Amino acid sequence: MTLPGELPGYAPDLTPFGIAVGHATDEAGATGLTVVRGTDAPLRGAVSVLGRASGTRELHTMTPTHLADRVEALLLTGGSAYGLDAAAGVMQWMEERGRGFPVGAGVVPIVPAAVVFDLAPLGRFDARPTAAMAYEACDRATTRGAAEGSVGAGTGTTVGKGAGVDRAMKGGIGCAVAAAGGSAVAALAVVNAFGDVRDGGGAIVAGARGISGEFVDTAALVGRGAHGVGRFDDMRMGNTTLALVAVNATLGRTELQQVAAAASAAIFRRITPAGTTLDGDVVFALCPRSGHATQATEALMPFEVLAVQALEEAIERAVRLARGRDGIPGLADAAGRGVMSDE
Repeated sequence: MTLPGELPGYAPDLTPFGIAVGHATDEAGATGLTVVRGTDAPLRGAVSVLGRASGTRELHTMTPTHLADRVEALLLTGGSAYGLDAAAGVMQWMEERGRGFPVGAGVVPIVPAAVVFDLAPLGRFDARPTAAMAYEACDRATTRGAAEGSVGAGTGTTVGKGAGVDRAMKGGIGCAVAAAGGSAVAALAVVNAFGDVRDGGGAIVAGARGISGEFVDTAALVGRGAHGVGRFDDMRMGNTTLALVAVNATLGRTELQQVAAAASAAIFRRITPAGTTLDGDVVFALCPRSGHATQATEALMPFEVLAVQALEEAIERAVRLARGRDGIPGLADAAGRGVMSDE
């Protein structure tokens, strides 16, 4: 899929998916969060966990057998496990508006969350997203024109730690929409990967760099047994890609979970390696909750294919729009233009 010529001007309309996206950023602390909430109604959710180093909250509510067949919002946040506390701000925003799972005299908002580890090397270790930031992100949420790059949950993210964090590059957050016929999928990706990010042709565009700035190809090095690349303490910290795909149709929870699983192909195509013991990769899937749920197997194929296309583009946009900082170069600034290609 070809990226739009003017990346900063690309603003997909999220209205058909029933979602709005809002960010809150702590620029000095190099952390932040992103809320994806229902525009004015609850959503149906599903999840596929790929990595073995995830930090999450209320994921079981997104399984086909859980009682609560609704989510009000997703929270994607920095701050590692500390950042999960920020979900209280989303819950407060929803409760004030009477949005949530009905229980007697009130409601309980269902807000699953997942984190990236951004406590180092950028910013301050003690900078954590807060409930107040999450409340603000709910207020700011928009169906069109949500910022990308080094904002929200992508503020302190990095990619390509195979040669050590000092030779990594800046990650970020990106979004995209893919459509065919009457089917469409919106995707959002927070890229904070151990591995390198590749374009549609397989070339590394952001990743671990050698002494001269050339890409070293982390997957190839590890595959050759080059375990001495970087320090293990560097390699094991700060590795997670959080992804979301949203469809423009009402699906059952089982079918929605299949879309989440299918979308994971985008992560493995565009990030190498991915889904490892050192990663906390998670893929969420959302759809409108209202309307008749489609459960026909043949109806899933377009959404599965489009989910991969949209998520691939979102992953690449996340690094192409990321600004460098604190000695870590990004593709959106002059420092990033000095990085050599592996072609």
